[in-house]
Amino acid sequence: MKIIFLGSSFSIVWYMRHHKIVRRSYDRDQDTFRHYFLVLPCLLLALLINEKFSFKEVMWTFSLYLEAVAILPQLVLLQRTRNIDNLTGQYVFLLGAYRAFYILNWIYRYFTEPHYVHWIPWISGLIQTLLYADFFYYYFHSWKNNKKLELPA
Repeated sequence: MKIIFLGSSFSIVWYMRHHKIVRRSYDRDQDTFRHYFLVLPCLLLALLINEKFSFKEVMWTFSLYLEAVAILPQLVLLQRTRNIDNLTGQYVFLLGAYRAFYILNWIYRYFTEPHYVHWIPWISGLIQTLLYADFFYYYFHSWKNNKKLELPA
């Protein structure tokens, strides 16, 4: 599964940078989110709140915190443009669904495996899923009404 995940992630990045049609859809003027506002706080939080203060553990915790908020630039861009093409809408929906299934897995494992308690991944995963909640609402609303997905101002 990790190989499939990494392969699909690399192919998405390749399409965004090299595919003629997909590359044309990028609007540099609208994409002004300053990513260091996410990276630096996540690193500091990982240094302060982790299960064990070691390089490997801090970096793993940092990756969890960063993954939880990594969708924010995309969501801000979608909110700013308010008009979402089908490919982008499906992609963001599937990213959110992926995290929601993770939460179902954690609930299942909590009840079936003894001593399965991992607060840091649970809280960061819950925060990530909550960030998708607004998008999900408008995604399902447009799907139900068979309309193009548009976010309100």
